[in-house]
Amino acid sequence: MVMGFRSTLRLSNITRTLCSLHLMKYYIRASSSSTIFAVSSGQGKCGVAVIRISGPESSSVLTKVAGLEKVPEPRKALLRRLRHPELDEVLDQALVLWFPGPNSFTGEDSCELQVHGGAAVVSAVLGALASLPGLRPALPGEFTKRAFYSNKLDLTGVEGLADLIHAETEMQRKQALHQLEGALSRRYDRWREQLKRCIAHVEAYIDFSEDQNIEEDILETTNQELRSLMQDMQKHLQDGRRGERTRDGVTTVIVGAPNVGKSSLLNALCDRPAAIVSSQPGTTRDVISTTLDIAGFPVVLSDTAGLRGHTSDLIEKEGILRAHQTVSCADLMILVIDATHYQAWIDVSSAEQSFGKFLQEYIAELKLEQAVSQCGNVQRIFDAHAKTSDLDSMCLIVLNKLDLIEDKRFINKVCEEFSDCVIAISCNKSELLEPLLGRLKSCLETLCGNPTRENASLSQARHRYHLTASVAALGRYLEMSGSEREIDLAADQLRQALNALGHVTGHVSTEQILDVIF
Repeated sequence: MVMGFRSTLRLSNITRTLCSLHLMKYYIRASSSSTIFAVSSGQGKCGVAVIRISGPESSSVLTKVAGLEKVPEPRKALLRRLRHPELDEVLDQALVLWFPGPNSFTGEDSCELQVHGGAAVVSAVLGALASLPGLRPALPGEFTKRAFYSNKLDLTGVEGLADLIHAETEMQRKQALHQLEGALSRRYDRWREQLKRCIAHVEAYIDFSEDQNIEEDILETTNQELRSLMQDMQKHLQDGRRGERTRDGVTTVIVGAPNVGKSSLLNALCDRPAAIVSSQPGTTRDVISTTLDIAGFPVVLSDTAGLRGHTSDLIEKEGILRAHQTVSCADLMILVIDATHYQAWIDVSSAEQSFGKFLQEYIAELKLEQAVSQCGNVQRIFDAHAKTSDLDSMCLIVLNKLDLIEDKRFINKVCEEFSDCVIAISCNKSELLEPLLGRLKSCLETLCGNPTRENASLSQARHRYHLTASVAALGRYLEMSGSEREIDLAADQLRQALNALGHVTGHVSTEQILDVIF
């Protein structure tokens, strides 16, 4: 019975592998029978448009359209007149390049036509290519998909390429480029090789331990290696979502009481009138969001309705509800306070009262206690010994309307004492915004980190899902491996861990997953 069960497990594993290989071979045969073309330089008017052609007919297409007897030297540009293959009409004067497989982006024979970027020129050349037999327009992402199946890129590299194309800030560019160049795949491939070696040792123990032809401590040694591997993977997962924040943007919300200058702050940071500003309380009724590049970091900045305890206006109530929902999902909160209100509070309460006391009252009035409790960097205002973590959300406290304060002694003292999270500004004076921009940069560096090749962060929810599944399977194995009777079942948990890890890079994949990515 034991041998039969082991055989069933291994047969199932082999069957899955063969099915995956069969699908891959089927796709390669199908793709190799067709030659595809598309504009690879993006849509819209431009000086030069690049038309890429890939597949077995690429050399024939190039010689026909460019009027060549044979393909030019690889990767050397050649200036040619392009002609319609049926009408013999001159279409454009272009640079043509030849990339024989496997030394091309797709791994197939490929060529590029660098034509003038006018819409009529591009349309005429695409029409000429479509008239040739065996050619068809490429599907979205098909060039990259062929590169994946030719082992030119793994899935993390594919995603890195897509992120690089869509990068809008310097940190997004750095992270995407590192991922495209294999910073993540090298780490995951190393883990896969380590896991495969451990699986081999465990299966050797299962098959040969009764014959005493194997070291007695091999299982314990392997388990120690697996514990170390699991710790590495857990550490990688516990990164505070730095990579995802860099890719998708740091969600930043401006909150505060009505008429403290939240919309004015949004407009000042955007350097444009993104939100309506009025002296009438309750002007902002909905969440207004915009994207910014602050010191190379992507920021999704949202202005919200003024928070107050009681209002009879149903629309304002809905705006306040949405403001609280936005705060609950934010990485960074900018809590705006009217500096004149703090000054008036000091005058009434006496200078002996602490800023922490005022802040607690203000936060309670706005019903933000839960949100602020998650912001580690402001907790020391209330408790000098509070423990904080770089993985916490963050909060900046902005004392606005500084230009209206004559005696700035108390405000300056607060800003000096809590310089890491309290800033005094005036939205009406651009020179007074500099301290806020400096603090924002520091917060963004903490929340996103600095992308490096050596310590790349995972950047996709898909990565996190499969890595979490792999860690969970490793944990189940380590729990079960202590029992000799469950060692066969435990070994299957290792295969599940390997399978989940393979899904990240595409070593294990399904057509449904690939269709989503490409």
